[in-house]
Amino acid sequence: MKKLLFLISILMLCSGVLSACTGGTSNSPADVNIAVIKGPSSIGMIKLMDDAENGVINTNNYLFEIYPNADEIVPKIVQGKIDIAAVPANLSAVLYNNTQGNIQVIAINTLGMMYVVENGDTVKTIEDLRGRTIYAGFKGKSPEYDFNYILNGYGINPAKDLNIEWKSEHTECVAALATNDNAVAILPQPFVTTAQMSNENIKIAVDLNREWEALQKNTDNPSTLITGVVVARAEFIEQTPGAMFDFLSRYAVSMEYTNNNVDETAALVGKYDIFPEAVAKKAIPYCNITFIEGQKMKEQLSGYLGILFEQNPQSVGSALPDDDFYYYR
Repeated sequence: MKKLLFLISILMLCSGVLSACTGGTSNSPADVNIAVIKGPSSIGMIKLMDDAENGVINTNNYLFEIYPNADEIVPKIVQGKIDIAAVPANLSAVLYNNTQGNIQVIAINTLGMMYVVENGDTVKTIEDLRGRTIYAGFKGKSPEYDFNYILNGYGINPAKDLNIEWKSEHTECVAALATNDNAVAILPQPFVTTAQMSNENIKIAVDLNREWEALQKNTDNPSTLITGVVVARAEFIEQTPGAMFDFLSRYAVSMEYTNNNVDETAALVGKYDIFPEAVAKKAIPYCNITFIEGQKMKEQLSGYLGILFEQNPQSVGSALPDDDFYYYR
């Protein structure tokens, strides 16, 4: 009889834990409003998005909305209309500062995905960029600071030692590459793949992610080149901790699916009009899609934000985030 009562107690405890992990009872799932940007940062979430749309998930109501850029997401996060969002890494810090700490970063989802691309075969190293004209479409954004950091690491002054011809859109860089022999551009995925599909002579000359890692090897606190993260409202995390736990668990599974099932993921990317399936199939292996949380997330992201802060404090919202910026489950 005692053994039976013990087993019943354990079952009741497990039931309580499961309810907590779903944000409530099975009869009252939480509504979770999630925003993603139309680009690589949404790829790791695409399986979770599809599962939610097809009614596979029975814990919470995951309501996804795809936005063309981060600018449209910002006001809705501030207004509390969005609970979770995939945003550029530096924007997470800006949001934290502008909301007086009401934003927490919960995971890193994409590492560096910027490449030196050439229509020719004259660039082998960063040093080969000296004296060249380079097309780029990220003036005043974090990729500019990333690129400057790498150039400075090799003793190249971006203002004096090369000519950066700024374009308003990455598509303009792709067009310049396609029409000019030996042209060089700095492009992110999937624009790299788009350029290569339009002209077989266009190739990746230098992986800026690897260059960043090489420069960081001999530093005391190595950082990682980071493109995107996922953030959540601190109020949402506090009020629905079970929903937060459930989301991260499912997101990790979705990320693993992405990296292990490229063709199937590419089909979903095309289905949700993130970008064409054929482009996604070739681009995904070069997007550095990942899932990093907890202490490792803090170490890598804080180091990266520190480097941006040194170049332009405004790029991270004028101040580096405090420890409560980093969420641990």
